[in-house]
Amino acid sequence: MATSTLTVEQIRADVADALGEDIADIPVDENLVDYGLDSVRIMALLERWRRDHGADATFVDLAEQPAIEAWAPLLGVTA
Repeated sequence: MATSTLTVEQIRADVADALGEDIADIPVDENLVDYGLDSVRIMALLERWRRDHGADATFVDLAEQPAIEAWAPLLGVTA
């Protein structure tokens, strides 16, 4: 898996933007579907991260585990 230029904070910021929420209200360890994130938004976020950051996860990867802490390694975030 390639390393992307994404960070956990960037993922949180992008999710917050997609949901129209404050970044402080977006947890890293909870199911984002419970916060209103749907498949269309996941797909849009993934496409942005692929384009802008070189992420190579699939939609299925993200949809199966809709939490930022699960997404980070899938999206190539390094500690």
